[in-house]
Amino acid sequence: MIANNGYNKYQNNAILTASPQELTLMLYNGAIKFCNQAIEAIDDKEMEKTHNYITRVEDIIQEFIITLDDKYPVSKNFKTMYNYINERLIEANVNKDKEVLEEVLGLLRELRDTWKEAMKLAKIPKNKSTNNITE
Repeated sequence: MIANNGYNKYQNNAILTASPQELTLMLYNGAIKFCNQAIEAIDDKEMEKTHNYITRVEDIIQEFIITLDDKYPVSKNFKTMYNYINERLIEANVNKDKEVLEEVLGLLRELRDTWKEAMKLAKIPKNKSTNNITE
């Protein structure tokens, strides 16, 4: 219990000190983790756990939806994708469908990996010599 308390403090500190970009990455990782756990729970025929894990993924996706800024055109694309994922999660939860969860897992990994790449690109400083190039 004491070790768990230390881990919880570490996690809380990581969340409190994270940038918005890092928080988004944490949410993607959390959704992936819960999706994997839901798949395992289906394999173990633990339907209540399956439901709880899928609900956690749904909560994360809802958080993504409500934090989208509609002034950017790309937000519409993300909203469409998140709504699709949410529909599939509902279907997976109702039917306890492992294949649907694996589809969702693939989409979440793709979104997470794209986000990680965008974070890397955002950290690359612009080379002053390329800013003045004209063709």
